[in-house]
Amino acid sequence: MTGQLWPRKSGINVKYRQLGKTNFKVSEVSLGTWQLGSKWGDPFDATDAQNTLAAAYDAGVNFYDTADIYQDGASEQALAKFIKDKKDKVFVSTKVGRKLDPHVASGYTAANITKFVEASLQNLEVDALDNVLLHCPPTAVYYDPEVFFTLDQLKQAGKIKNYGVSVERVEEAMKALDYDISAVEIIYNMFRLRPAENFFKMAQAKNVGIIARVPLASGLLSGKYTLDTTFGKDDHRSFNRHGEAFDQGETFSGVDYATGVQAANELHERLGLATPLAPLALRYILMADAVSTVIPGASKPEQIARNVAAADLPAFTPDQMAIVRDVYEKYLKNPVQYKW
Repeated sequence: MTGQLWPRKSGINVKYRQLGKTNFKVSEVSLGTWQLGSKWGDPFDATDAQNTLAAAYDAGVNFYDTADIYQDGASEQALAKFIKDKKDKVFVSTKVGRKLDPHVASGYTAANITKFVEASLQNLEVDALDNVLLHCPPTAVYYDPEVFFTLDQLKQAGKIKNYGVSVERVEEAMKALDYDISAVEIIYNMFRLRPAENFFKMAQAKNVGIIARVPLASGLLSGKYTLDTTFGKDDHRSFNRHGEAFDQGETFSGVDYATGVQAANELHERLGLATPLAPLALRYILMADAVSTVIPGASKPEQIARNVAAADLPAFTPDQMAIVRDVYEKYLKNPVQYKW
């Protein structure tokens, strides 16, 4: 797919990039659906979900990232309803594996992986999944070729068209390149610079697409939070700051909250622009040619246009790129660089 996809109501000049070896061109700013139809920890609202998906589609977004556990399957089901008449125009990537309880490497059996894929096929109401990502599996999984051979077999059987991994650590992403993956989903943002040092070049050499997740560091890079900001008790930003429920790096990109607030404030001040920090943070990610798409979330339709418009901002200057690096070195490199 090239050029304009369909008439858009937003008037935003959406650009598209190749998603690795999938042969599909995806919107530079797409949609992550962890928060689809609700804020973190709130009940799912099906109407809000459909309105948000419609706003994204009207803005030119053609890539939607979901997972079988998002809203206990309601995210996949909402997408199924939405894409019924759009299947040839959109690309849906779903993640599997986190239904395992306990979530351990030994659970990634051929039987379990097949069962998860079949469930997602049913939820999304399709004959074949555009893309399946293993959902941040334990590190040992990347050293078990049988897991990836199972995905090869599901591809040969026509159940999935492409597969890849969503990772916590750069080393996991590098190891995954040993297999026939089409994409890697990885945390990359102004607070997480390490993926760009070596991994991006390695992925490009293998024609593997990069999906940049957690682009705003759980909202810290929105620039709206202060030391007094509070979050709901069922919001992972309250209960997972130290990795109590899942990998600490998922919440605020693993950055200590107070440090993150200070770093975000300094970034906004030193970049010296009237633009809010959030779109700048998204535009920064797109400075990396290796990135195929960035997937900010949205719990309301009105958030979509602001996200998509970030791709139209001017490119960062060398001085601005240096500021981001300097703030990272000053506040974040230790311990973030060494853990993830």
